[in-house]
Amino acid sequence: MRAPSQTLTQAYAILGLHGPTDGDAVRRAFRTAVKAARPDLPGGDDDRFRRVIAAWRLILEEGGALTPLEAPKASPEALPVVGINPVQAVLGGQTTVRLGQKRLKITVAPGMRTGDHLRLRGAAADGADLYLPILIRPSDGLTVLGDDLHMSWAVAPRLIEDGGRVEIDTYAGTRGAWVTPGLTVPVRIRLRDMGLPARGSRPAGHLFVTLQPSEDAPSAAEHLLARFTRVWTPERLAA
Repeated sequence: MRAPSQTLTQAYAILGLHGPTDGDAVRRAFRTAVKAARPDLPGGDDDRFRRVIAAWRLILEEGGALTPLEAPKASPEALPVVGINPVQAVLGGQTTVRLGQKRLKITVAPGMRTGDHLRLRGAAADGADLYLPILIRPSDGLTVLGDDLHMSWAVAPRLIEDGGRVEIDTYAGTRGAWVTPGLTVPVRIRLRDMGLPARGSRPAGHLFVTLQPSEDAPSAAEHLLARFTRVWTPERLAA
């Protein structure tokens, strides 16, 4: 049973549509939305799943998903996707989205996943709420898969052969890890709890770093020296 406050405009918005369109388009939008919201699948959410079902039932009752529009009209534009980068997905932050002729600055909470929906209160033309889908795009060598972040880091081949400590520059600063000698390439290191933060029923993810052998990569000692040089500049020493 749908919530009493839900309007037909809100129902279309929940399915990612601006308004009434032909039956096939509504059915496709419903299948996409309900699959993304299923609580038994990654990225799903029980509350959003119920809203999608309620929206579909309301549109069925109004006949919007059963018959095509009689008068030829331009198909409504799809709602914009809120594109964020992996660091914004971890830490939250602000981004902009174009809605018609307007550019809106919106705040994204930490832990949003691809397929989640961001609620914009009263953003529709009739004052109804809009639900814009989230898409995490790769950026600065970081990608997101599920709850986890992935990146690559160049190291000297000898480090992988002989083992030792590696210093990795991450989005949260430099992190150290130990490499066991004799591992088979590719070597992947897990930095715990440095992926997407826990949100709702989703657990915190990890940061997986794939070590890429490179003759140009500095050794561990050279890396530490470079860090020391950056921190202890002549200006700092004089201060």
